[in-house]
Amino acid sequence: MSTLADTAKKAFYNEGFIIVQMHGGVELKFPVKDNIRLATGTPDQLNHIEISPFGLHWPDLDEDLSLQGILEGDFGQFLKA
Repeated sequence: MSTLADTAKKAFYNEGFIIVQMHGGVELKFPVKDNIRLATGTPDQLNHIEISPFGLHWPDLDEDLSLQGILEGDFGQFLKA
């Protein structure tokens, strides 16, 4: 099993993106527009993020993303074009 050496310090929504600030100083950023659950969220719902050592959880939108997945470019379920 792979583990991350760094953990999320802060996560928030800003102008169509989720931004994750890691304790080590790295900042991750990904768009919400193609994720089925995040795309339907209001700014308040998108900013209601619970952080765990393993990932992010949006309780209002029933969405969970792992930090490992985000690092690998997996931002959850995507809308089909």
